Amino acid sequence: MTTATPSTSQLLQQLTSGELAATSLVATCLDRIASEDERVGAFLHIDRDGAIEQAARIDERRRVGEELGPLAGIPVAVKDNICATGTKTTCASRMLENFVPPYDAHVIERLRAADAVLIGRTNLDEFAMGSSCENSAFQSTRNPWDLERTPGGSSGGSAAAVAAGMTPLSIGSDTGGSIRQPAAFCGVVGMKPTYGRVSRYGLVAFASSLDQIGPFANDVTGAAQLLEVLAGHDERDTTSINRPVPRYAESLEQPFEGLRIGIAKEHFVEGLDPEVEQAVHTAIDVYRSLGAEIKEVTLPHSEYCVAVYYIVAPSEASSNLARYDGVHYGFRAEKFDNMIDMYSATRGEGFGDEVKRRIMLGTYALSAGYYDAYYLKALKVRRLIRQDFDRAFEEVDVIASPVTPTPAFKIGELIDDPLAMYLNDIYTISANLAGTPGISLPCGFSSDGLPIGLQLQAAPFEEERLLRAARMYERETDWHTKQPDW
Repeated sequence: MTTATPSTSQLLQQLTSGELAATSLVATCLDRIASEDERVGAFLHIDRDGAIEQAARIDERRRVGEELGPLAGIPVAVKDNICATGTKTTCASRMLENFVPPYDAHVIERLRAADAVLIGRTNLDEFAMGSSCENSAFQSTRNPWDLERTPGGSSGGSAAAVAAGMTPLSIGSDTGGSIRQPAAFCGVVGMKPTYGRVSRYGLVAFASSLDQIGPFANDVTGAAQLLEVLAGHDERDTTSINRPVPRYAESLEQPFEGLRIGIAKEHFVEGLDPEVEQAVHTAIDVYRSLGAEIKEVTLPHSEYCVAVYYIVAPSEASSNLARYDGVHYGFRAEKFDNMIDMYSATRGEGFGDEVKRRIMLGTYALSAGYYDAYYLKALKVRRLIRQDFDRAFEEVDVIASPVTPTPAFKIGELIDDPLAMYLNDIYTISANLAGTPGISLPCGFSSDGLPIGLQLQAAPFEEERLLRAARMYERETDWHTKQPDW
């Protein structure tokens, strides 16, 4: 492993001082992508000309003394399920292979206003359904730490791009762990904000009550800087919360006296890899040495999280993906006999196996005679899961746990075992069901040299507290400075 590339903060200082030009930084990232991405497969599309033009405009504006946005000149990669004007948004699916949105997602508007440079679109599991980035219709992404292993999913491309030093920042979406799990597998920082903190306008919907957009970075400060840009109220998203966005980056270094960390016994059970468990306990010991109070809490309904998630998420997916029928936009089958046959052929050819599996699960759970037994019951248990967290956060500031039960697994290892793949999200799903914020940060390596992540969760809209707690650990360790050898 090697020492990390400069952080976002360091790059911003160099850009502001004139030591570094945005065009030089962007060119370096583009060269890195050109030389390395053939092996990694993080990107589906690179906007080389557009990125260079954006950077040149920023350099000129800086030269003449114009006021610039907080990310001026910083390259940001975007998961390819977030709409941007004039750029294909494929969701890694044949269904949207040629779809070009006529509008920008809210977060794209925010990035443009912040003068970030949108450098390209990253790979994902089709329609964000998966935990390995193997379900893309176009390519598999590989983990920069071991090219035979998965980077995680569904935001595997965004995580791999940061881990490989191709871009300092990227954004992904998290429906059941799709930011935090790949962040852990790739040894970077990834954060899922509170549901409603970041607008979902322009995010292609998977499960509308669970989806949330969030940042990837190579350190906590970079994640805080990017979240500060992404967060905020948007009246076009009825679930967007109208409340002030704290200056996350400015408060990171404030002393955190009396930090109370909760440890749930339900997170340390059979199936957890011993090396992951040891790394997480060692990280908790770092907090203990800094004066944090470590308390046991209980989340008694945790055992139902996977079952609840795989009823709620597929049910919402079944509803959301009904719009892809070959009529208005997207893929349409070439051969069919009538309208019903067109629907069937279009969806049969346009969707991959995992998407079909989840649509069928959801359609069954919502069907007459089964709605009460499955979907309604799942919603009731989901409320109990949220109540577990509410009670726990009355006693502690954050809850610490593993992110994943194992380090990154090999490509192809679980692709034919959906249940084993689903269990990879066992520690992350709860934050989506409860709507709480969660962050993954590097806390060690396995004996095979694979990154291990520590997950911290906080009460709703306590991102500032969560980031400060994460930075408290990061200051005392150097795991986030490690990069794979190339």
